[in-house]
Amino acid sequence: MVNDFLFSDEPEESHNGTWKVLIVDDEPEVHAVTKLALSDFQFQGKKLEFISAYSGKEAEQVVLENPDAAIVLLDVVMESDDAGLKVAEFIRETAKNHHVRIILRTGQPGQAPERQVIVNYDINDYKSKTELTAQKLFTVVMSSLRSYRDILSIEQSRQGLEKIIVASRDIFSAHSMDNFIHGVMQQLTSILGTVDEAMYATSLVASNENESDLIVFAGQGEFERCEGQQLSEVLSERQLQACNKALEQHTIIYEEDYLFAYCSSRFNHNSMLYVSGIPKKLTDTHRNLIEIFSQNVQIAYENVQLQSEIEDTQREIVYRLSEAVEQRSTETGNHVKRVSLICYELATLYGLSAKDAEMLKHAAPLHDVGKVGIPDTILHKKGCLDDNEWDVMKTHAAKGHQILEGSKRSIIQAGAILARDHHEKWDGTGYPTGAKGEGIHIFGRIVALADVYDALRHKRCYKDAWSCDEVVEEIKRQRGKHFEPKLVDLMLDNLAIFERILAQYPEK
Repeated sequence: MVNDFLFSDEPEESHNGTWKVLIVDDEPEVHAVTKLALSDFQFQGKKLEFISAYSGKEAEQVVLENPDAAIVLLDVVMESDDAGLKVAEFIRETAKNHHVRIILRTGQPGQAPERQVIVNYDINDYKSKTELTAQKLFTVVMSSLRSYRDILSIEQSRQGLEKIIVASRDIFSAHSMDNFIHGVMQQLTSILGTVDEAMYATSLVASNENESDLIVFAGQGEFERCEGQQLSEVLSERQLQACNKALEQHTIIYEEDYLFAYCSSRFNHNSMLYVSGIPKKLTDTHRNLIEIFSQNVQIAYENVQLQSEIEDTQREIVYRLSEAVEQRSTETGNHVKRVSLICYELATLYGLSAKDAEMLKHAAPLHDVGKVGIPDTILHKKGCLDDNEWDVMKTHAAKGHQILEGSKRSIIQAGAILARDHHEKWDGTGYPTGAKGEGIHIFGRIVALADVYDALRHKRCYKDAWSCDEVVEEIKRQRGKHFEPKLVDLMLDNLAIFERILAQYPEK
């Protein structure tokens, strides 16, 4: 009856598994009596699992093998007078286990005074074997398990918040809208353990005429093909009711296996996160993490959108500037597009990272920006240039590098490299510095081949277009001279890819 009074407020949850209790004592009778006294013990629907060790050395091994133990009932005097104290020190200092509750039991209190032990060792309780009746043993185990449970709860919260921080970092680091919902799904799975589908809808969409309407921006599962549709068109009646409730109350609505989370915005726009396949019984910790995460998702979305807009603007400026330069030198803007795409394919075949290949594609149009400093009489001259004119023409590489160098923008930095290196030759006979081999930046080596290939295949004011066979023969002749052999082999082995690019963007 006393037990019922003391512990009646404890919720009876049904859990699988047991609470591990390590009994460390050199007297077999102590093990037997302890197991008997606690044989019918239960806490939150879980019974006790007893693991025995009969010496300090054996206890150290058992501790390492059972890092999830909840309690250690530890004798002080075993093979030595301080064997138990050494085990306590081992648990905290060597095994780094700060969760398990250590209850020190001793039959000779005088050899290990309680005050001294409590001060010097990280233990949680100290009991004399003579005072530890069955009732007191029940009480101390119950209170220790409650402490252990609370410690685990705090640790789970800490890990969950850590995941939130990592999730926010990963989503904020995304520079592509295409990866946004994938990142959301990945992080939700990390936090909740299981997620089937996710969908993100927002009024902050460029094509949205009515800002009060929620438009599906991205989704997975059954919502993957719903992008661009109004949310009311893709949800069932029951789902729509839950969604509207979350929207009206600015909160999270949980149903049997899915939820709708309202995402607040810095710009007064409405957004909604839908997740299905969530665990049926969410803890308070999970609910708190979902709330934090849903707000971070909205901020991440807005930042990714802003980043994408800035990058798109930067790329458009690069292309328009490059087209202006090419038109001034009587080459059409499609030359810029073709060289960019050819460079991207060559970079991918060469084995550059996706990031570097993408960077090269967007920077390639800047390779001839130095031509803005070349007189029209030279740029538009029909026929061959004389020696003096050729010397002037060659200065465009250094001029381009001077125009672009010093920028903190990655695309402009790459453009400066291309402007400088795209007329260098593999054998060292190029300009402006006579760099050779791998001393020429890989971006410059790729653009050199792409630029010459495209220029030879098209008509210019000083020459007619060459046939594909003629260009192939010339590139073969320049293998190891003008061009890096590996790049030549990659281009010729995959010539159909590059010819398709020429066909897709013909001369105007």
